[in-house]
Amino acid sequence: TDSLEHWRKLGILPLEMETSQLYTLAARFGRQALSILTVSDMMDGSGFTSSEERETGFRSMVEIALSAL
Repeated sequence: TDSLEHWRKLGILPLEMETSQLYTLAARFGRQALSILTVSDMMDGSGFTSSEERETGFRSMVEIALSAL
C-alpha cells in the first residue's frame, strides 16, 4: 500500500498496536503502565520470527522484566 511504502522509505517496518491503548487507559484510571516490546514480524513480510523463537525470546524478555521489579 502507499502507507506501507511511506513507512518503508523512513526505515520503519515493525508495527505495534496495543501500547497506546495501554497508556491511555493507565492515564484515564490514574495507574502506571509499562510496555516492553520485541519485534516478531515486519509489515512488509521481509522478516518474521518462528513460533519457537517467539516462545524462547519472549520468555527471556518476561524474565528480564520481572527481575527488574
